[in-house]
Amino acid sequence: MENIDRRKFLSYLGKGTAALAVASTGLGSFVEGKAGATAASHLFGYKTNKVSGYFSHIAPSTEDRLILPQGYTYQVVAAYGDVINKSGDTFGFNNDFTVYFPIEGSNKRGLLWVNHEYSSEVFVHGKKVGKLTKAQIEKSLYTQGGSIIEVFRNEKGEWKMDTSSKYARRVTGLTPFKLVGVAAGTKSVNYANTVQGTFANCSGGMTLWNTLLSCEENFEETSAEAGLDPTHYGWVVEVDPFDSKFEVRKHTALGRFNHENTAMGLSKGGKVVVYMGDDKKDACIYKFISSGNYAPSLGRANTKLLTEGTLYAADMKKGKWVALTIEAVQKLLSDSNYKVPALLGKKKEDLKALFQTQADIAVNTHDAAIILGATPTDRPEDIEICPFDNTFFVAHTNNDNHGNIHGHITRFFEKDSDLGAMEFDFEIFAAGGRQSGFSAPDNLTFDSNGNLWTVTDISSSSMNKGVHTSFGNNGMFVIPTSGSNIGNALQFASAPIDAELTGPWFTPDESTLFLAVQHPGENTTDINKPTSMWPHRTGDKIPRPAVVAITGFAF
Repeated sequence: MENIDRRKFLSYLGKGTAALAVASTGLGSFVEGKAGATAASHLFGYKTNKVSGYFSHIAPSTEDRLILPQGYTYQVVAAYGDVINKSGDTFGFNNDFTVYFPIEGSNKRGLLWVNHEYSSEVFVHGKKVGKLTKAQIEKSLYTQGGSIIEVFRNEKGEWKMDTSSKYARRVTGLTPFKLVGVAAGTKSVNYANTVQGTFANCSGGMTLWNTLLSCEENFEETSAEAGLDPTHYGWVVEVDPFDSKFEVRKHTALGRFNHENTAMGLSKGGKVVVYMGDDKKDACIYKFISSGNYAPSLGRANTKLLTEGTLYAADMKKGKWVALTIEAVQKLLSDSNYKVPALLGKKKEDLKALFQTQADIAVNTHDAAIILGATPTDRPEDIEICPFDNTFFVAHTNNDNHGNIHGHITRFFEKDSDLGAMEFDFEIFAAGGRQSGFSAPDNLTFDSNGNLWTVTDISSSSMNKGVHTSFGNNGMFVIPTSGSNIGNALQFASAPIDAELTGPWFTPDESTLFLAVQHPGENTTDINKPTSMWPHRTGDKIPRPAVVAITGFAF
């Protein structure tokens, strides 16, 4: 084991962290309002609660490889263009969020949902000559959205895709979606009840009723190129991977903005709580609380809870959640002494005309939050709840407007550890930079030993340049929360050239970690001279975004 000489983070989880042995990845499972542990109690060694001694952390790298510590291996499960089912559907481009759904409780066979965030001029639809052609638009929309694939681990311990699966299918920018919730059918969405497709799918989450939530993030360019109504995008999407007859839907009550992911839990009173980040500079942190209570016996019917409730935004100066209601917005805009925040760059008269109904709040959520005093932050991306104490963590990736070049991770404490509370406190859990060894934290997850995992998102235009030189390519880091290396970041993986690692998700027994390798070779301008060729498959002439299965964890 190499000596760890990186400086410790600014702070860490604290003395109660050993209790994280009950935590599974991300949300974990909730039963009657309590966190239930289903994950292994030994990821790197039996009941160790530490990482040190169970893998030798790797150094930063600029190589065109996915590098893991000694003893760990990966298999490419699916890559862009791979056929996923008997119908001939193909795996989309720029895979991001992944979530594993066991089939009959298996850790060796299940369904994997994978987000596809955006297309590529160079590698997918070809260069534009003026506007995109109809064929180019259709191809771009098809490569986005999501893939449902069936995966299994064979007798050799290798993960493969089962293309004969009855479940495997695509959900794309061409798939019809139902709008549900406060804005459905209203003037705010131009009276639409059904809309075309989902795209710009970044991260997401799993519901308590075993469906998935996929989040539409930077939708503006694609909707404009395709001539689609922008009010129909920027929502949280729900899909049942096991049931193609379940009508895929967009939940307007959760607000419209540049969604990164969702983290779902329960309040002490049994209401569903959904935390959400907005991945842009000077954006806010949100949570939705359902009007009704969660009933495990209702199963998927609990989806109705996401159609009625209250959407809040965080006022970090006061440590309070601000309800985003039309009454509150109209009251402020009618006050002659109220001045519209300069951040919005809009006139009061225009905002008065914009906000007429609660549906307008849902469609213009960011503006409403800023009007009501919510705090603009530094690209709040992934949010994850710690089941052991109901704190939640936010990855603030960066914001050069504020001089926050390397980003940080914030830990929030809801009052009385109640996710339904209206007051909170917070602390800086970790700061990116030379002292921590990473920059631009993005997706987060926890393992059952209480270690925090984070992947990074240094932009490909900044990678290995200037103040980002020391970090090498993007990577994955593990942060021990107890033991001799508490609070130190250990690098577990290094991404290929131009790529970022996204969507980490463990099988329930934590024997396998699924991980997406997104946009290798993104800086390529000439398809004949790609900057990366990962995953270096025989016969390939271009790099391919892909999902991998990492194995080698101790048992």
